[in-house]
Amino acid sequence: MDGANYSVVSDFVFLGLSNSWEIQLVLFVFSCVLYVASIMGNSLIVLTVTSDPQLHAPMYFLLANLSFIDMTVSSIIIPKMINDIFREHKVISFGGCVTQIFFIHVIGGAEMVLLIAMAFDRYVAICKPLHYLTIMSPKMCSLLLAAAWIIGMIHSTIQLVFVIKLPFCGPNVLDSFFCDLPRFIKLACIDTYKLEFIVTANSGFISLGSFFILIISYIFILVTVWKHSSGGLSKALSTLSAHLAVVVLFFGPCMFIYLWPFPTVPVDKFLAVLDFLITPILNPAIYTLRNKDMKMAMRRLSSHFLKLRRII
Repeated sequence: MDGANYSVVSDFVFLGLSNSWEIQLVLFVFSCVLYVASIMGNSLIVLTVTSDPQLHAPMYFLLANLSFIDMTVSSIIIPKMINDIFREHKVISFGGCVTQIFFIHVIGGAEMVLLIAMAFDRYVAICKPLHYLTIMSPKMCSLLLAAAWIIGMIHSTIQLVFVIKLPFCGPNVLDSFFCDLPRFIKLACIDTYKLEFIVTANSGFISLGSFFILIISYIFILVTVWKHSSGGLSKALSTLSAHLAVVVLFFGPCMFIYLWPFPTVPVDKFLAVLDFLITPILNPAIYTLRNKDMKMAMRRLSSHFLKLRRII
């Protein structure tokens, strides 16, 4: 087909999560409550870490940045989803769709690297405690954070280079509630088999590779602790279990969406809700409820605010 015959698609239509009014109402309440809780929980972690001098340590620096990433990725997707729940025509512009894809992959790539950095931090803390502050210096933490965002930008830019010039001549309907790259590509007016393979290689195998790097690093930490002190194994397991839970919650949906050869729309939608709505609220719960220092710091912060209210 000649490229001159393509009509320009200016926007895309979402089918959303459900057409049932009862389910839409439940989804609206559920999404609003979880989104507000996610923003408040992650904001509290960022505020606590930045305001409490006792938490000015590498682990909490990385945790605060993970919370910032979770807030950001939720805010890219969820407000639009909530706004569209009761709309008959759920429309997003072409530019808005591309922007959504870009930032999802920037933040997704950054979070992958940040989780690896957090695993490295735990390795140094558990296996090389005497050298911890030397290795995990403020400069090293800043470099790890910069590397996370740079790699995220590179990953997302590579994705967009391949799709930004794709011709779209209709249909323009996405059976989703956000612009996900695999379904976006399928709407192009050309054969996209090779392009889909490139996207799978870029996103799917990066997710899979990062996941295995993290699992291997955790196994290595546990084996090292077990060799040196069997009594320290339970403490290491307790520390790493929270990290492992976050890793599984983040990488599980990513690997399924990009690598599973038989995708199904309902499962993909459920995994997307898990990734963008539920995981961001579980991360602060997992880290704070299991961390005595964070809980003590939050108590100090709350008592400080109570004192300020009394003065005012």
